[in-house]
Amino acid sequence: MPSALGGPAKTLSAALEMLRHEGADVVASSGFYRTPCFPAGAGPDYVNGAAVLGFGGTAQELLALLHRVEAAFGRERLRRWGQRTLDLDLIAVGNTVVPDAATFNAWRNLAPDVQTSRAPDQLLLPHPRVQDRAFVLVPLAEVAPGWVHPVLGKSVQEMVDALPQAEKDAVVLL
Repeated sequence: MPSALGGPAKTLSAALEMLRHEGADVVASSGFYRTPCFPAGAGPDYVNGAAVLGFGGTAQELLALLHRVEAAFGRERLRRWGQRTLDLDLIAVGNTVVPDAATFNAWRNLAPDVQTSRAPDQLLLPHPRVQDRAFVLVPLAEVAPGWVHPVLGKSVQEMVDALPQAEKDAVVLL
């Protein structure tokens, strides 16, 4: 869904600039990729990317910053996985597991139909579905291929390699 700035790639570039202005150090950013809407059929294709940020605050403070940037670009949180002008996800903070491995695994193992109706009431790190999502992993492999998932023990590249080829092929560099 485009923002007032125009297309999704322009919106993502402007969001990275705003993050810099708000005190985050954009250490690296991937190219932008056209990806199928998630969940399938919920709207038009998305544009996704990944960035490595340096930030002096806590993970919760970084998440709050991401939400402020989303709001500045017109993001409204009306329903889970609804259309949005901008969606900035906090995928991981180093090797941090928040709140703990048991909670992470409970969310990771939720059935797909339950995922659509439930949302966590607290920050979960790493993102409990990162290993399943080509639209996250393919761009992430550009900027952090050696990052190792602290619960699964797999690198980004290993997680990419484990995905079905059709899912990887659907993530197209712009």
